[in-house]
Amino acid sequence: MLRPDFNAIPRTPGIYMFKDENGQVLYVGKAKELSRRLSSYFRNEAALPRKTVMMLAKAVALETISTKTNNEAFLLEASLIKKHRPHYNIVLRDDKEYSLFKINTKNTYPRLEIVRQVRGGKTGPGNGIKLFGPYSSGRDAKITWKAIHKIFPLRRCSDKGMKNRSRGCLYHHIGQCPAPCVLPVDKNVYAAMVNKVIMLLQGRSRELVHVLQQEMQDASGKLQFEYAAVLRDQIRAVEHTLEKQSVVLSGGKDADFIGLAETESGLSLGILFVRGGALLGSRNFFWPKLGLEDAAELLLNFLLQFYVSACNLPPRIVLPWKPRPEAKDALTLPSLEGFLRELHGSLLHMNLPKNESEGRLINLASANAREYARKQGQVDLPALLGQVFMPPGQTLARADAEPAAAPPVLRIEAVDVSHTSGSATRAAMVVFEEGEPRRDLWRNYAFEDVLPDFSAARGDDYAILAAWAERRIKDGPPWPDLLLIDGGRGQLGAIRRVFEKQGLHERFYIAAIAKARTEEGFSDRRAGNIEDRIFVPERSNPLNIKAGSPELLFLQHVRNTVHDFVLGRHKKARTKQALRGELSRIPGFGSSLTRALWEQFDSLPDMAAASDEDLRRVPGMGIKRIQALREQFELVLGKTD
Repeated sequence: MLRPDFNAIPRTPGIYMFKDENGQVLYVGKAKELSRRLSSYFRNEAALPRKTVMMLAKAVALETISTKTNNEAFLLEASLIKKHRPHYNIVLRDDKEYSLFKINTKNTYPRLEIVRQVRGGKTGPGNGIKLFGPYSSGRDAKITWKAIHKIFPLRRCSDKGMKNRSRGCLYHHIGQCPAPCVLPVDKNVYAAMVNKVIMLLQGRSRELVHVLQQEMQDASGKLQFEYAAVLRDQIRAVEHTLEKQSVVLSGGKDADFIGLAETESGLSLGILFVRGGALLGSRNFFWPKLGLEDAAELLLNFLLQFYVSACNLPPRIVLPWKPRPEAKDALTLPSLEGFLRELHGSLLHMNLPKNESEGRLINLASANAREYARKQGQVDLPALLGQVFMPPGQTLARADAEPAAAPPVLRIEAVDVSHTSGSATRAAMVVFEEGEPRRDLWRNYAFEDVLPDFSAARGDDYAILAAWAERRIKDGPPWPDLLLIDGGRGQLGAIRRVFEKQGLHERFYIAAIAKARTEEGFSDRRAGNIEDRIFVPERSNPLNIKAGSPELLFLQHVRNTVHDFVLGRHKKARTKQALRGELSRIPGFGSSLTRALWEQFDSLPDMAAASDEDLRRVPGMGIKRIQALREQFELVLGKTD
């Protein structure tokens, strides 16, 4: 790369991106002063880290974006790393959003929700939103949610559903909801119950037991024996939850504990979530081919990417040691700490363990990270897949391909088709990067309403796949390292021909995975089948991949994932068709009225939950037609409200 003119680079905060000859982003960085930071890349090569030297060898272009403040640069850097996932950045590849409990105390009758993100601004006393968590297991959060409702019967319906109800729901009839939607529930009694739930979620379970015991004694003294029995059952239930809690920190404190571990295969990081002094959950991450020399950069970038979008930031993040960056103008712990404080409006402190108990938690996080790294390092799937698909003596037409070695398969796109005799036709694509699903990149394609001449190709999987390939080409880069098709040689050829016309067939591997065959020649779809076949272009026989090998099992997992994904989208399309048909069968409901209803509402259940006033807003809907619609809901959905 040519040395840039540093006089033309602004002396402002901002981000910079190095790109290769194909326009792919190799590295995203942040700087307090762009010109000074970028000049450090073009000094004596011996003074640069090895990874930086390798990145500069592939870089051909440099792009900068100025920001008004350093904090804006922080946000932009985290956003661009997540978007482009550059090869030379420390990238947090786990996009999972953790489960949180949410209570809005400003509602007259608050409810307990499980959320993965909070919309509508920051949380805190000002807007009444209280968050509890995070829970790394969504299943555990759901179990806890159900247990809480059995102890404290809060309402479960949404605000919209509550307004539209005309009678109590099933939970009311089984004693797990007071039905504030239709009954005059005492607001003070309900608020007291909400406060008890908050105490439980804050880890103040023992204090809650004491409060309940006092209330039970008072109720007994007033001869309110039924209410005293309810309180007795609540005490027993809370004490049962106490038995399951693992208290690891005295004083009921909230903190995250981070540990690092180096193994032969890479560097791993573990994080423990402690809330109310109890260990709530944990999460582990792994970066192959990194060592302790990369630990400072890894830890700082992890803290930025993980906590920039956190909904429930703890007051403390306890680190194994304080990282110091190599470059003077690079990301530092104090600047990151100040940025997160301002972003989340909380008093956050990032520091070292204060006592032996906290030190043990750091060691526990490191031990978990080491065990996770050991499991992850056993198989290098990208390298194995590269060896599987690389033709002998050939290389891909890529700038980073080396004749001596097969490039790893880092990004996989898989496609499948589903339809019913040509109707509700859907094609779906899923994306995996370095063995992990990228759900934000999954796509669903509908064809019947898009291609005017598609009726002739209904039910033709080859034509559908060819149409999908044309759509995929229009979407453009980034291209996959491997395009996997659920099918056989016919499906493979249909897609290959489309990419070949555009000269893209040598840019990435294309393969099809077909089910194994029984002795009678039929597809063997028994569960646990490990003998599926992989077909590639210009080869009549399937690839010689050992049955049960890690690479074949992973490709089967990718195929099953895209199959389930497209089947779900196809079923949803069929359901919508059926529901549209239900409306058209109602006397007096023509195509124009049916279309107007579907423009106003997303689904038939939404129409069923709508009030008469909302339905009258639809042109053509009068009292008699609303009544007819209600009767149809009773037949189809089994309810009229």
